[in-house]
Amino acid sequence: MVDWNLAVATATRLVRPGPEVTRDEAREIVAELRRHAKSSEEHVRAYTRMIPDGHEPPDTPVLVVDRAGWVKANVAGFRELLKPLLAKMQERRPGGPGGAVLGAVGGKVTGVELGMLLSFMSSRVLGQYETFAPATRDLPAAANGGGRLLLVAPNIVHVERELDVEPHDFRLWVALHEETHRTQFTGVPWLRDHLQGEIQSFLDQTEVDPMTLVERLREAAQSLAGGRPEGEENEDGRSIVELVQTPGQREILGRLTAVMSLLEGHADYVMDGVGPAVVPSVAEIREKFQQRRARGAGRLDQALRKLLGLDAKLRQYRDGERFVRAVVEETGMDGFNRVWTSPNTLPTKAEIAKPADWIARVHRRADS
Repeated sequence: MVDWNLAVATATRLVRPGPEVTRDEAREIVAELRRHAKSSEEHVRAYTRMIPDGHEPPDTPVLVVDRAGWVKANVAGFRELLKPLLAKMQERRPGGPGGAVLGAVGGKVTGVELGMLLSFMSSRVLGQYETFAPATRDLPAAANGGGRLLLVAPNIVHVERELDVEPHDFRLWVALHEETHRTQFTGVPWLRDHLQGEIQSFLDQTEVDPMTLVERLREAAQSLAGGRPEGEENEDGRSIVELVQTPGQREILGRLTAVMSLLEGHADYVMDGVGPAVVPSVAEIREKFQQRRARGAGRLDQALRKLLGLDAKLRQYRDGERFVRAVVEETGMDGFNRVWTSPNTLPTKAEIAKPADWIARVHRRADS
């Protein structure tokens, strides 16, 4: 159903070249990012208090990669995560030679499309904690079957030059954010399985009838062709991706959105909280980085961001950070950490916008 090798080949062929550095500079950058990833562990654990003293979380590898390496890692992750859905679609494929031909052609088309999207994304990601990463020959994963930290060196160098900030400070600042994600998943044993369960429930409800999918995509295309001014959302406020979902999937997506807002906002809060003690120019970096987020890019870039849901991801950073800040100010760090008790203590999408409601539900009822 998907030609994964063609996806990698397409993305690798289309990926933009990174900033120019000498071989010696590249070695120094990689070594420094590895050092920052290591030193960030202690800073993040001390600040978040998510991992008790004397407890050693599972070891996960830190990989400094280029853009092509990021593509390969994510294709491997997609391949693992989508196995159940693709198996179901394979069963529904028409039998006989005609079905086999259509499957082969469709797999190549999907592979090219996926490769094009990954080539676009590969120049924008600074780092990533891969929660569901399978081990490959070139990219090891944790011994327990999942988890590795990726730092995309050319993108980090590109942004630090674009913002004209102190390179060593910026690299540590990025490492603090990504290390927070690693701490979240290694310090909360149930979080990975909970997220995987939600994603699989989402995929289980995916329409596998091709005609149904075509009809939903046609509706999405018609909504975009309605002549609305640039930047105005469709009439019910849903994105392109949401328009091709079932009602059940939208409910699951609401829960996933809340969790991702929490994780991203928490990482932003921690990187800025730790920053003043170890990153001298953190205030300048944050100001310039926020301005870069707000500026956006050209019309084509904006369209692709909306199609891929990147605009929603930027809102997750903002809304999640506000939630974390409000809860910590009201209840302290240990009070905030009740969020990691169980899936039932995770905030809902509505509570992300109204932290006081989460505090009332989790704290006041538990303490009464």
